[in-house]
Amino acid sequence: MSTPHIRDYQGRRIHMIGIGGSSMSGLAQMLHDKGYRITGSDNTHSHAVERLEAEGIPVSIGHRAENAMGADLLVYSAAIHPDNPERAWAAAHGIGQIERAVLLGQIMEGHDEAVCISGTHGKTTTSSMLAQVLLTCGLDPAVHIGGRTDALGGGTRIGSSRVFVAEACEFAGSFLHMKPTVAVVLNIDEDHLDFYGDIAHIEEAFYQFCSLLPSDGLAIGNGDDPRVRSLFERLPARSETFGMTSESDWYPMQLDCSDHGRPRFDVMYRGEKVCSVFLRVAGRFNVLNALAALSCAHALGVDMAQAAAALSEFAGVHRRFEHTGDIDGVHMYHDYGHNPVEMRGALSVACEQQARRVWAVMQPHTYSRVKTLFDDFLTCTEAADITLVTDIYAAREKDPGDINSQMLVDGMRAHGINAVLTPSFDDTEAYLRAHWQPGDLVLTMGCGNINLLNEQMQSHGDTKS
Repeated sequence: MSTPHIRDYQGRRIHMIGIGGSSMSGLAQMLHDKGYRITGSDNTHSHAVERLEAEGIPVSIGHRAENAMGADLLVYSAAIHPDNPERAWAAAHGIGQIERAVLLGQIMEGHDEAVCISGTHGKTTTSSMLAQVLLTCGLDPAVHIGGRTDALGGGTRIGSSRVFVAEACEFAGSFLHMKPTVAVVLNIDEDHLDFYGDIAHIEEAFYQFCSLLPSDGLAIGNGDDPRVRSLFERLPARSETFGMTSESDWYPMQLDCSDHGRPRFDVMYRGEKVCSVFLRVAGRFNVLNALAALSCAHALGVDMAQAAAALSEFAGVHRRFEHTGDIDGVHMYHDYGHNPVEMRGALSVACEQQARRVWAVMQPHTYSRVKTLFDDFLTCTEAADITLVTDIYAAREKDPGDINSQMLVDGMRAHGINAVLTPSFDDTEAYLRAHWQPGDLVLTMGCGNINLLNEQMQSHGDTKS
């Protein structure tokens, strides 16, 4: 059976399994805005589900065959297997099905330019930076990113047919369904090893992604990343690099991060200054994200002074070092980072905030990730004064019985880290409130539901109130 195409289902009912996911909820919103009739299902009720329901999109909690009855087409995420009762019912009754990444690639068709931003980390921030630049500079972009920004009023935008900006996620090879004219590679690190097996297969997947470029396409990559450099040496496509030194095409000069870690720098392109930027988001890693976004804007013909001014107004993405409030004089932050590299980066920003002490609260995400990156997790919070570790968030996985958070805590302590196991959110809140002091900073980290801990604690308010 040939793969269905979304254009053939205009005005008909599309049922989306796993609709609460960051990408799926965005696609649901886009299809809804385009006039499709959308229904969905998910395992849990979430803020994303609430937003969809507020738009009039019915969402069933739990997966049951009857949820798919009456649908003309099913869309599912890579985490939804064929034995899912809704997928199984659709297959038995001849209802077409499309995987999420295939749908995104189909929606991308028909745009003059498609900028697809890939990498193990930094995709959402860089995509959001670029989207805000293009929107401010009048290019009216279509956008699909895995986070929410105030500038977009969410994570998706229909826009015009001129340019499409999308995150290109490597999980399960999803980005191989994209149709890029500009392919960006921010970094290549070990992750999703439950799917790829080893770093060699990850590198090959990124090469295949960049090979999707047409003959007149452009690859843009991190020149400081040896794996990206090696990949670009093999590519026949035209390419540019960004990095922290003049060995790359795009690089910063006069870099100053003395204002709470917020970078100020001149942007250089092949030895010539093209603009200056003062970022509102902290972290040296955001210099690279900004350079990647500006190089894309330049490739699309945007005036660089205007692009720099727009980028200087970028206030960040929700769940990316997001200040969620203060309790008892303690500053509460949350970050979506869920692998060791991302957690190190988020903590580097936390340590720039001049707090009395920095608390890292880690919710490990998936048993497979903890097992494959175990050694890296043991030291990734070393910049914090105290580390609290909750139970592992299973997500799509079942507990294999041979890995748990106590093993992480024991390993961290062996490396000299002051680590404590606080299995539940209630345990974590109780420990924090018993031990924190005014002027401390608490950073919760993970891509599961750890953000709800911040909400839980905010709702309980100050201890003395």
